[in-house]
Amino acid sequence: MKLVTAIIKPFKLDDVREALTQLNVHGMTVTEVRGFGRQKGHTELYRGAEYAVDFLPKMKLEVAIHSDQEEAVIEAIIAAAHTGKVGDGKIFVTELQQVVRIRTSEEGVNAL
Repeated sequence: MKLVTAIIKPFKLDDVREALTQLNVHGMTVTEVRGFGRQKGHTELYRGAEYAVDFLPKMKLEVAIHSDQEEAVIEAIIAAAHTGKVGDGKIFVTELQQVVRIRTSEEGVNAL
């Protein structure tokens, strides 16, 4: 089992969700986050004053999947979130040692 964590641009969330739904990935957790990578933020004007925005709004998407789905899920996220501009995001994949469904006490792949 794998945990796929993707940091994407907020306006790409619906596209990524739809792409994952087509792969029969039904459960996901989405969190509004702020951060920066190579973009290093930007400056904005507000009422004539210029100020720096160091942390940009992003969406953090977490999906627990069967190991067999890893490549398809990564490809779907890339295809749906890609704009070709700096700040498209990152995907992290980590191994899940154990998963337990609280309601039924199912474990492993059955808990997904």
